[in-house]
Amino acid sequence: MRPLLRATTRYPLIPTTILVGAVVMVLDGSGAGPAGQVIATVYVALVIAWTLVGMVREVLRGHVGLDILAVVAMAATLAVSECIASLIIVLMLAGGEALEDFAGRRARRELSALLDRSPRTAHREQSDGTVTDVPVDAVNADETLLVRPAEVVPVDGVLLSDEGSFDESSVTGESMPATRRRGDEIMSGSVNGSSAVRLRTVRTAADSQYQQIIALVRDAEDSRAPVVRLADRFAVPFTAVSLVLAGAAWGISGDPTRFAEVLVLATPCPLLIAAPVAFLGGLSRAAKTGVILKGGSVIEQLARARSAAFDKTGTLTRGRPVLTQIRAADADVDELLTLAASAEEYSTHVFAEGIGRAATERGLPLRPASTAEEVATAGVRATIDGHDVAVGKLSFVEGLAADAAATPLAPGEAAAYVAIDGRFAGALVLADDPRPESAAVVTWLRDNGIERTVMLTGDADATAYSVAASVGIDEVHAELLPPDKVRLAAELQPRPVVMVGDGVNDAPVLAAADVGIAMGARGSTAAGDAASAVILQDSLSRVVDAIAISRHTLRVALTAIWIGIGLSVGLMLVAMTGLIPAVAGALVQEVVDLATILYALRALGGPAVAADARGGVPAAAGAGTMEGGPRNAAGTAAHSPQGRPTKEQR
Repeated sequence: MRPLLRATTRYPLIPTTILVGAVVMVLDGSGAGPAGQVIATVYVALVIAWTLVGMVREVLRGHVGLDILAVVAMAATLAVSECIASLIIVLMLAGGEALEDFAGRRARRELSALLDRSPRTAHREQSDGTVTDVPVDAVNADETLLVRPAEVVPVDGVLLSDEGSFDESSVTGESMPATRRRGDEIMSGSVNGSSAVRLRTVRTAADSQYQQIIALVRDAEDSRAPVVRLADRFAVPFTAVSLVLAGAAWGISGDPTRFAEVLVLATPCPLLIAAPVAFLGGLSRAAKTGVILKGGSVIEQLARARSAAFDKTGTLTRGRPVLTQIRAADADVDELLTLAASAEEYSTHVFAEGIGRAATERGLPLRPASTAEEVATAGVRATIDGHDVAVGKLSFVEGLAADAAATPLAPGEAAAYVAIDGRFAGALVLADDPRPESAAVVTWLRDNGIERTVMLTGDADATAYSVAASVGIDEVHAELLPPDKVRLAAELQPRPVVMVGDGVNDAPVLAAADVGIAMGARGSTAAGDAASAVILQDSLSRVVDAIAISRHTLRVALTAIWIGIGLSVGLMLVAMTGLIPAVAGALVQEVVDLATILYALRALGGPAVAADARGGVPAAAGAGTMEGGPRNAAGTAAHSPQGRPTKEQR
């Protein structure tokens, strides 16, 4: 009873029209003369006037008024005394709005699920151990929060408890719970498992991962541009054809009733409802796979993409340099790594993560520093257990150790040089290998309509060409500054162009491309803001998913439109012969509307991308491996992974 009452309140035109129709039929059946027709005429005339006001508003906004067909059909049926048919058309318009809302809610269910789960409060733990509830927006960085079982993590934080299990599916798409241990970063939006845990916050709610996703979702829901374009593209010719057929039927038969009988079968619903539902379904399906598309216009551009450009570091490669060799000059290898990793605790450079991780994997405990200083883009210097330790570029270390010497490096390798107490101690060689799925992604793009694939990177030629060769990209532009990337992306042909990247210096080119896709699992906030789409998982295979879903969605939207137009035109041709009375035609048209809307909901499904097309990478490849998050073994302030200058080579 309550849902029925809600529906009646939300769509008052439906029960009102049904009531008016019942009164008209009772009056007609009781022989009350023209009273029923007068009531129907006045009521439908009011609806026509209200609809015309809405059409004028749409035209002033630059949108074609598709309701013109419904208005003409209502006026025509009234003119030939087909009152019941005119009331059915009113019901069709009102029911179309209800159907659109229902189908829209069904289509956007994954997007809505993200919005509905947004946490509102957080449990702040005071210094005396008491816990108070505060609004999420009031939480600051470096506070302690309690997250109870089955609660959503309100802001990004570092786990203080020994261990916890978290469902990260709403953020990354990974269906299996992820086990996190003390010191691991926990993404906001994750759902805590069966045990209460404590977190130390590293960002405010506004800067946290989940709130940024929520903002993207709201932007996606608000975008209607391609739907309007699709509707406008078909509206004028469809309206013209419908009026010509109706006029021809009248002219050939000499019966004005035939004009009304044809027009009641000319519905704008496939254009007004089916296309928006299909696009919402595509946005929802993409969100479920871990890709947030910022509106339907992105779907249309992705579906028609013909060129793809990739950044290297953090995109085609993991962006997590791994320590491959320790080349000690005159020092114990373990002692060299321990001191270097301890100093790198105070660095925001991407190498710090790889060096620290290597020390942890070897079971080497890190030591606190009594003093520490980072020289931006050069290196870090710290006093550890009385030793003066410097780690960084060769030029930086040479200034402290005259005997420092360059170490030979293969393509794709880089080195962090170490000096201890003014003497050269050795070099730590790191490599950032290509992602395992990169080659398969490039191959899939080339085999599925992407005519040109390019690498745009600021890294050195040797490294860039080495990675490009391993993933199957033939065209490489290396040693680029951000303006160079923007210029090359603008010149790239054929269009539309998709650009995939991460990091702060990718933001300009992501914004300049027809479609910018940011690797948002660990990439910078700036890149996510500038991009048209954000990948929530640390997996390049989501690019394939985004393009495949977009193509399927656009295909479904266009097919739904053509199904509706085809059925309507076919039925109008039949109605020209007089075989479909006006009342029957109005009812049949409702069936056509329902068929096109149900077809549009196919955008929620569709064929899955084959495993080999995505490099055999599981759906959640890389998801939840938020390595490189804040570390503070020495009690220092933790650094966000977004804060590391991931593109600079020391």
